[in-house]
Amino acid sequence: MNWSGGKDSAFALWQLLQAGDYQIETLLTTLNAANRRISMHGVPEHLLDAQAKQLGLPQTKLYLPEESSMGDYEQRMANTLEPLVAAGVTHAIFGDIFLEDLRKWRETQLASKNLTGVFPLWRIPSRQLLDEFWAAGFSTIVVSVNSQYLDESFCGRILDQSFVDDLPQNVDPCGENGEFHTFVYQAPYFAEPISVQVVGTVTKTYSFKTATGEQVTSTYYFADLQLN
Repeated sequence: MNWSGGKDSAFALWQLLQAGDYQIETLLTTLNAANRRISMHGVPEHLLDAQAKQLGLPQTKLYLPEESSMGDYEQRMANTLEPLVAAGVTHAIFGDIFLEDLRKWRETQLASKNLTGVFPLWRIPSRQLLDEFWAAGFSTIVVSVNSQYLDESFCGRILDQSFVDDLPQNVDPCGENGEFHTFVYQAPYFAEPISVQVVGTVTKTYSFKTATGEQVTSTYYFADLQLN
């Protein structure tokens, strides 16, 4: 289970557990090796561990350098997947919703390791997904915001109807285009909610090259989330 700690991976796991067609062997998460936080989400490792404890599932962690090329990422991921495949893992589960290019890339990478991708949320409309997510008893907090789409005020808010109502029209309600990321603190498969608080907001700017060689600079706001 490719696990970010956010709503999409959490709800994808819920769908699979409800169906009962797969046995979940491990939660696979990438983290920044320098600050021990979940990649792109900025959530501290101890909160990831709290989720895994609530789920009662083993973890597999891939620590990435702060400056990591796509080639480096792919090699490190391949090295992480090899022992899982050797142990009998046959499928990799993702919470992707509608990004075709991303799904194709994942499936190409998985095929090289004799793994099959599973996408339980694929093509379900974002708004429908949120309604089902809330109805199932999930609660989540917005922990990372891309300043290209949203201002700092959205960071640290609960993802509820009020949050969705405030979103600009060009922002997907599930943040599927990378507009925002979340941390699930309450779920129907948690024995009890994970009590968290936002103790501040951190702003970080990243510069990187796209596949075409274009230099891109992006600024993100991160909620500094800690256990109560």
